[in-house]
Order: sequence, then structure tokens, then C-alpha cells
Amino acid sequence: MNGTPHPPGHTPGGPPPTPPQNLTESNIPPAGSREASDYRTAFHIAQLPMALVHRSGHILTANPALGVLLGVEPDHLAGRRADTVAELGHDTQTRGSYQAVLRGQGERLTCVRHLKHADGHGLWAEVTVVPTRAGAAGPTAAGAGAADQAEAAAVLTVQDISERRELRQRLRHTELHDPVTRLPNRALFFERLEAALTESATGRIGLCYLDLDGFRAVNDALGHRVGDELLAAAGQRLTQAATSAGDHLVARLGGDEFAVLVEASTGTPQLTALAQSLLDVLQPPFEVADQRLVVSASVGVVERETEEATPTLLMQAADTTLYWAKADGKARWTLFDPERNAHRMTRQSLSATLRPAVERGEFTLEYQPIVALDDETPRGAEALVRWRHPRYGLLGPDRFVALAEETGAIVPLGRWVLAEACREARVWQSKHTGPPLYVSVNVTVRQVWDSDLVTDVTRVLEETGLPAGLLQLELTESEVMGTTGRPLRVLHALADMGVRIAIDDFGTGYSNLAYLSRLPVRVLKLDGTFVRGFRTARHINPADETIVTSLVQLAHKLGLTVTAEGVEGPAQAERLRRIGCDTGQGWHYARPMPPERLALLLLDRSPTPALPGG
Repeated sequence: MNGTPHPPGHTPGGPPPTPPQNLTESNIPPAGSREASDYRTAFHIAQLPMALVHRSGHILTANPALGVLLGVEPDHLAGRRADTVAELGHDTQTRGSYQAVLRGQGERLTCVRHLKHADGHGLWAEVTVVPTRAGAAGPTAAGAGAADQAEAAAVLTVQDISERRELRQRLRHTELHDPVTRLPNRALFFERLEAALTESATGRIGLCYLDLDGFRAVNDALGHRVGDELLAAAGQRLTQAATSAGDHLVARLGGDEFAVLVEASTGTPQLTALAQSLLDVLQPPFEVADQRLVVSASVGVVERETEEATPTLLMQAADTTLYWAKADGKARWTLFDPERNAHRMTRQSLSATLRPAVERGEFTLEYQPIVALDDETPRGAEALVRWRHPRYGLLGPDRFVALAEETGAIVPLGRWVLAEACREARVWQSKHTGPPLYVSVNVTVRQVWDSDLVTDVTRVLEETGLPAGLLQLELTESEVMGTTGRPLRVLHALADMGVRIAIDDFGTGYSNLAYLSRLPVRVLKLDGTFVRGFRTARHINPADETIVTSLVQLAHKLGLTVTAEGVEGPAQAERLRRIGCDTGQGWHYARPMPPERLALLLLDRSPTPALPGG
């Protein structure tokens, strides 16, 4: 290599030449014999660089191949220390193994060393030392004559592996780098991450995990070639920013996702400053394939002590924080927040156990009376679902209904709520002697889409014996406004059966009363935000009063009744009664309560205004 001659037939970097046979066996031919001459000849013409080593560690003789490899005449190697020539004395373990072989107490030493040629260039070599025979002359002594035969303790071989090592390094580089950006890939990133967790000089580690906002649109519109060029250009800019901030590792993890690893973090300020610099460096437009492209990035930032971290936990936190950055509006960095993550973990836990919880019967219903404002007698009750979670306790609908809609668990949960509410309402009717009381059940548009709600309602009414007119189904304003197609047909079919349709939280969405005339709606439930301005007679909000008065009047002209939610005091109740609101619901009348408490309340036609709930 590098102009150095090699023995005939020796290919640098190729497979090791075959050493002379029986060099380490003890059946040595007598010195001066024909066999000894053959061994001497084999030693000198061997393509494998070799030397005989005295038990003192000095080279007795070296063959020409070793001289060619090191650029030194073989005679000049004789007398030199083998551990110096082969770099065997630099570490305690190798030096000890080498000495053991010389003493006949070790079988073999093999190691890789970086050696120097006489002209100054370096080479990588695999060095092997094997004993000839403990305490006696080895057969290899035949290559050096009778005088050395009784002194050789070991055979030293040195094989040039430079080209093989270089090829292996090129292959490793290819395996550990992304072909598009030339950056370290996921495999190398995790290799460095694991090392940093045990070797960090500060005992802390940091990570910026980012992806390019809008990259998919560029890729789809302009093609993968332009997309790849954009990724490469973005990678260069990220590397520039990371290098300026402290020579941190930048890796492409896949797609449009990159990561910057801070292997010895000094704290959160360092990571947030780095994240901002990453965003800043991506701001200028990219000139790619005659296109002027603008992209931003969302960055998740994680920084913590190495003792508290594992690669899996770090990446989970980074991935979560990147999701937060996107959810918060993109083109920003977001720092990992343990409290926010605990909430996310709770959501995941609840989401995963929703369906099994329905099957295990972990849900229960509470009821809040709906009271006529003119005489304060109960007219109905709203069923409110609760989850008796074995770990988190009693959970209100705000903690799990949205999750149930996301996962589709709202369908089985909604069926259970409908059936249970109708069954318990039928029990009230059998004990209540006054006017019939209706039960109001919340449903979602997803229930309409994902299930046959008309069939479900028909079956439940038949099974419980509850009249259709005593069932009220509530949908929120945001869900029902603009409803067309199947949901609208379902609402009409339910109304034709006699079921009451109510719009919940009215006034928080479109408030389109004109559209209401096209829907089979019978009841508007005014959102509690309007009612809060009526808490005391001295602090009535004129705007709220004007809005509520107008809504009530318009609703009545459309033939609708109005229920006010969130009635918490007598002043509110009186003002709403004067305005003309039909019914009210809130803590002023009763808090949500279990069905047995409601049954007792209904036995008394005049409930106590501030009856506490369960």
C-alpha cells in the first residue's frame, strides 16, 4: 500500500496468506536435516509477515514479508523488542497476555494495532502471537538455524488489514448515514444517545426533536426529487445551527423528522436557545429546483438528568412534546411539561379502558331535575353519566365523553346510558302521581352516524315501556346546526315517533334561529353563560338580559320551549321567570343526584329550593 512493495503473490487487504504448516507443533526435524531446511525456506518465502520472538521479548529473526510491511530490512528487526515493533505494550491487558504467551502460560494473543511504516504512513494490522513450546525450542526455530532453535518462545505474525478496515468503515458509514441528507441516521443517533446517557460530562442530556411543517404538501405537489433536495438543504441549515451552538449531533430520523442531540447539556436554557436557533435558520426561503420554498418547523424540547432517562423515555417525551408544538400552532418550540404529560398519560389510560369499562359496569347515572319556573315543580330530569374509575375515582363527563367520541366507545356507552335512563325513568312514572316526567339524555352526532339510533331508541322504549313523549334527546348546538343527510333524517324519524329533540348549550355556536325552523326541535337549552349575568338584582348585565329576552321571544314564536341552564340563585330564577323562560335547571333547585334520591324528591311535589345532591 502507498507504494510499499509486497512479497510475490501477496494481495494487500486480502485474505491472510497461509502460514507454513506445523510451525507450532513440537515434532521439529533435527537441525541440518532436509526437513529443517524446508522449514527455513518456508519461513523466508512466506507471504505472511512473521518473526520469531525470544522468551525475553526480543526478535530473533524476521522474514522478508515483515520487513516489506514495515519498510525495514529484516536483519534490522532482529534484536528489537517485539512489543515495540507491534505496539503490544500500550495497555495492561494486552501486555499481560503477551507476557503469558512468552512464558508458555498463554495459548494465543490476537489484537488489532495501528502501526507505522518507515516512510511515515500508518497501517492497521492484525497482530497474533502464539507460543512454540513452553520452556523449550519450538519447531519454528528451524527457520533461524540451530542456535535460535533452542531460544524461540513464540511466533509473531502481522497481517495488513488496512484495506479491509477501510472497506468496513465505508460500509458502516453507509449503514449509519442517511443517503438523502448525508446526516447520521436513526441507528447512529440511538447509538450516540445510549453512549451519552452513560458518558455525559455534565450528567445531563438534551434533545430537540423537530419536523418540517408543510413538507408533505411540497412533496405531493412538486415530487419526491424536489422533496429530497429540500430535506438535504434543511439538513445543512440545521447542521450549521447545531455546530454554531456547540457541535451537536444532527440526525435525520426518517421522513421530515430530524433530531439534535446535546450530549452534555448545561440546562434547559441551552436547549431552548438551540431550539430557537433551529427555527431561525429555517426561516429564509429555500431555492430548490427553480422553486422558492418556505417551510417552518415544530420542535419538541426535552432536557433532564441522565440518571432519570433511557432512550425510550427520552424519545417518548420528545415525540409527545413535538405533538404539543404542532397542536399549539406549529412554527414554534415547546418544552416538555411533566404535568401536561401526566394529563396526556391519563387521557391515554382512560381512552384504552373505556370500552372494557362499559362491559364491566363501571358507569353510573346521576340526575338533575328540570323545574318549571312558574311554579317550581319538576317537569323532568337530565341524565348525567359518571365513571366510577377504579384508579381515578368518580369522573364527570368532561373527562371522558370527548375521548369516547374519538375512539368510538361513545356508541356502546350511549346505548347503555339510553337504556339505563329509560329504565329508571319508567320507575319514576310508577311512583310519581303528578304530571308525567320526562328524562333527558345527551347524544352525539357520532352516535347518529355510527349506530342505528332510531332502532336503538325503539328497542329501549319497547323494553322499558316508557312512552316516546317522555324521552328527550339533547344534542349540542355546534353539532346540530348545519346537519343534513342521514343525521337530519334520523332526527325527523325520532321526532315522528314522539321523542322530544332539544338543543343543548344554545347561544355558544351559530345561534341560527332561522335554521331551527327546519329542524324537528322542541326545546332550546340556553347556555349557562347567559344566566350568570342574572345572579343578583343589583348586578344584572343589561346585554345578557337583552339577549336572553330576545332568544326566549323568538323561540316561543317558533313554537319552542326554553330551558335555562346554570340557575344558581333565586335572583336568577325570578328574572328568568319574568322574561318568560319556561324551565330552569341548576344548583338553585338541586344538584345532580343518584336515582334513589331523585325518586324521594319526586314524591314531594314541592322540592326544597336548595336541596343538596349526592
